Amino acid sequence: MPDRGPDPSYARPMSDRSPSRLARLARLGGLTGRISTSYLGERVRDLFRDSDESEEALRRAHIDNATRVAETLGQLKGAAMKLGQSMAIAASSLDLPDEVAGVLSKLNAEAEPIPFPRIEASCEASLEKPLDELFATFAPAPIGTASLGQAHAATLPDGTDVVVKVLHDGIEKSVDTDLFALKTVLLGSRVMRRDKSEMDAAFDEVRERLEEELDYLHEAANIHTFQQLYADDPRVHIPRIHPAWCTDRVLTMDRMPGMPLDRFLEVATPEARQRAGVTLAQLYYEMAFRHRTLHADPHPGNYLFEEDGTVSLLDFGCVKRFDEFWIANYARAALAGVAGDKATFLGYIRRIDGLHGDDPRAADAIWRFADALSGPYRSGEYAIGTHDESIIERLRPVITEMVRYPEITMPRDVIYLHRSLGGLYAIARRLHVTHDWGALLREHAEWAVAKAEGRRPPVTC
Repeated sequence: MPDRGPDPSYARPMSDRSPSRLARLARLGGLTGRISTSYLGERVRDLFRDSDESEEALRRAHIDNATRVAETLGQLKGAAMKLGQSMAIAASSLDLPDEVAGVLSKLNAEAEPIPFPRIEASCEASLEKPLDELFATFAPAPIGTASLGQAHAATLPDGTDVVVKVLHDGIEKSVDTDLFALKTVLLGSRVMRRDKSEMDAAFDEVRERLEEELDYLHEAANIHTFQQLYADDPRVHIPRIHPAWCTDRVLTMDRMPGMPLDRFLEVATPEARQRAGVTLAQLYYEMAFRHRTLHADPHPGNYLFEEDGTVSLLDFGCVKRFDEFWIANYARAALAGVAGDKATFLGYIRRIDGLHGDDPRAADAIWRFADALSGPYRSGEYAIGTHDESIIERLRPVITEMVRYPEITMPRDVIYLHRSLGGLYAIARRLHVTHDWGALLREHAEWAVAKAEGRRPPVTC
């Protein structure tokens, strides 16, 4: 009989009854109504206020509504919370005050754990055996609880230490309801001011990735892919899967070495921090431009770090794959932006569906964005996370300007590409990493271009 340890008193357990589909829709619909009403009220009151009073009132409304969004999505979990976490990661690139980004960041905190009897029942139903026969030990207290599932430490009968991920019951039934309601929230409020067709494409992309994350056999296949890509790479560890203990709702993999980011930052030497940060950046560009298979969930909890800076990757549910010719055009646009070649940059941005129409103001706005973003790539050795680094400050006003033009759109293939880049940048800021980012980009972007053109890619060390 497996050793389950003491009864867990690790946290207040989540209710045994998850919100029904109708209840979720009602709660999200109520959120839409409260947000829309709040902004409508501010517009009416603006008739009787001066501009400074109106600006301050709008700032407070943004904060209040972000709090409403964070609280509602956090309670619902599922697709609602997952999308909210994506919003939190991307908050620095939205037209939102710093206070709003701070409120949304609370969505990245760990969710309330599911009571162990429900986890036990789910495992036994899915694996079709009693837990006592499946594992030598199975810890009742979870390692972590996320928006879609919960992870527990366990030991296989042969003594192998593993992590068992269990999908939340009924979570797949919430996806369409949550995405529909959240899209209504964003379109009906001033949280994101984009055209409906652009939002439809973005939500289609999010839905596809979410549906993949809800199938643990799909995640197991992703892990196998990354095992093949990085099996003998000393920079990074990829867990092995244990197929006999895997289903579409239960995923069992090796427990990986290392510590969470917060602990690593406390004990790591500057050299270890540097190694970890450069490794994460190298992996990003390799995955995007060479393998065209990107680990696209950059939550800090999806990485473990060893004392020497070696990285373990976790959670392979969200993986974005790119067409060879699309990523080559994106690479050409990036290279042109870094080189300061505005005409070439705009030409390739149009090819990847990032710019439409012939309004020169829109073209100038997206070029100013690219020019600001290219700064770290033009500077040789560039330190991320130092007190004088100003890339965010340079980007914020140009993003604010850029979102005013409907001619500038976010291609769906860019969503997870930039989500990952933004998430890894946030980690690099905490690690204080210095590197020649331009050389790193050129190495991998030029490789992607050569491959798409049928040329022999350049040989790199």
